[in-house]
Amino acid sequence: MVKLIMGLSGSGKTKTLIDLVRQAINEERGDVICIEKSKHLTYDIPYQARLIRTDDYGVRGNTMLYGFLSGLHAGNYDITHFFIDDLNKILDDRSNEALEKFLDSLARFGERENVDFTITINADPASAGEGLRKYF
Repeated sequence: MVKLIMGLSGSGKTKTLIDLVRQAINEERGDVICIEKSKHLTYDIPYQARLIRTDDYGVRGNTMLYGFLSGLHAGNYDITHFFIDDLNKILDDRSNEALEKFLDSLARFGERENVDFTITINADPASAGEGLRKYF
């Protein structure tokens, strides 16, 4: 399952994400991973979740992020949930078409591997096409 949280700056996306991470830690039996671009969530994410900064690994772009997530899962089949904060900052192609293609790939991966994804995007939800709205 892929869940997309989309909103403009200050709309509470990151707070919602943090609350969902805490909930996942309490309710899920597997490992919870939180991905962010830089050191923004260090003191907000509970220690039970693995916080990974893409800047620390040089992850840039749609394809590289997908490979990075796949590699994390290949190394730890106990991962049940990936949380990604502010996907826009990590991707190189932020067009609606590229975002839809990326989310569709994650949905297929999640279904195949039984992994959930919760993602925040800093953008106006009104600008999202049907391909993105299906993940709201």
